[in-house]
Amino acid sequence: MAALAWLLIPLVAAIGAGLWGSWANRTRKARSDGPELDGYARFRAAMEKPHSHT
Repeated sequence: MAALAWLLIPLVAAIGAGLWGSWANRTRKARSDGPELDGYARFRAAMEKPHSHT
């Protein structure tokens, strides 16, 4: 019976890791890099504008 308990520990840990992984990844589909990439594109456009020296 003790051997069975030692075999159940990794099984329970693997199931727990799978559940945690699916929970941690649940909102990743809702988020995208769109806003960050848009901000970076605006930054690059602003940096590439020619400066008028007076």
